[in-house]
Amino acid sequence: MTERHSTPPYAESAGDADGGALPPARLACDAHTWREIAHLLVNLPMALIGFVYTVTVVLVGFGMTFTVIGLPLLAAGLLGSRQLGKLERARARSMLGVRVEEPSPVPLRRAGGFLPRLWLALKDPVGWRTVLYDLARLPWGILTFTVTLTSLFVLWPVLPFLARGMANVDRAMVRALLSPSDELERRIAELESDRGVVVDTAAADLRRIERDLHDGAQARLVNLAMGLGLAKEKLLEDPDAAARMVDEAHGEVKLALQELRDLARGIHPAVLTDRGLDAALSSVASRCTVPVTVTVDLTERPAAAIEGIAYFTVSELLQNVSKHSGAMSATVDVWRAEDRLLLQVGDDGRGGARLEDGTGMKGLADRLGAVDGMFVVSSPEGGPTVVTAELPWRDRVEAETPAGR
Repeated sequence: MTERHSTPPYAESAGDADGGALPPARLACDAHTWREIAHLLVNLPMALIGFVYTVTVVLVGFGMTFTVIGLPLLAAGLLGSRQLGKLERARARSMLGVRVEEPSPVPLRRAGGFLPRLWLALKDPVGWRTVLYDLARLPWGILTFTVTLTSLFVLWPVLPFLARGMANVDRAMVRALLSPSDELERRIAELESDRGVVVDTAAADLRRIERDLHDGAQARLVNLAMGLGLAKEKLLEDPDAAARMVDEAHGEVKLALQELRDLARGIHPAVLTDRGLDAALSSVASRCTVPVTVTVDLTERPAAAIEGIAYFTVSELLQNVSKHSGAMSATVDVWRAEDRLLLQVGDDGRGGARLEDGTGMKGLADRLGAVDGMFVVSSPEGGPTVVTAELPWRDRVEAETPAGR
């Protein structure tokens, strides 16, 4: 007799139930959509705060400009509007995912006295755009709050689509009115960086001059003074020894004068001031260890500052040619192309020069960048090397007339 095992009916039905179970309950909107909905609901209280502040402080200050406190009140209101804009940008970042850069702060500390600071705050474009944003937000905040709140109870099937559309309008408003001017902010950042480069370069040059004076001419002059003192003591006792000491001191004077001339040439060569780039670069080329062909095609001289940067750029590049290139010849070409001064130094050496190789080219690139210049190195392995530098052209008369006055 065969044994039969029966399965309870409820077990089979339970298995069928498990196999055809409904998915777990979850919200119809994802987290991103809920953040957009929350942002739209918060629009109204934030719009009320911004509108009341703008009307109370900024517009009142604008209306009282004929009084003594009107302009200071308006300036303070614009600075306060900046803080409201900062809060709105933070809200847009956290709820809408809008990445808007913070504008540069108003440089009040560098403005000087009270009136320059007041004028700087009054003409702040970021503050005025925030005022416009706060005024436009009140009707928009009422609309988004009403539509979103109503849709939560009545139009919930289309709420995600409505929320996405209104949130996109919010994103556009934030980008248009609360974001800094990209070009202006980029330019400000570049100028701040260039100012740091110029300050560091000037400090390094001062340290170099101080070191050269201390280790060179100053030490030689100290030895000269000691030698002359000894010669003075021996003048009566041993005239011949005193004469030899005076001769040695005379030689020290010549060496000290030569070192001072070299140092002065390193600061600003006289030939550059008197005769311009052509003669100055020819003088530099004559001291290079390889033959250099210099071609200067300029009908007039640039501003003294641009001329000095061009001279020292070529001078350092030719020093690199002498020390590192292993070249047999080199060329220097200088010409003007519209509002730019172009320099090109080439050699037939081994090549392989890079801005990061520590040959001074990185410093040259930074210096040229500080005056809106460019620095390009083309140096494949095996050569040749061509370095092109570009500087803004400034007319010499226009640049030097104010200083002359």
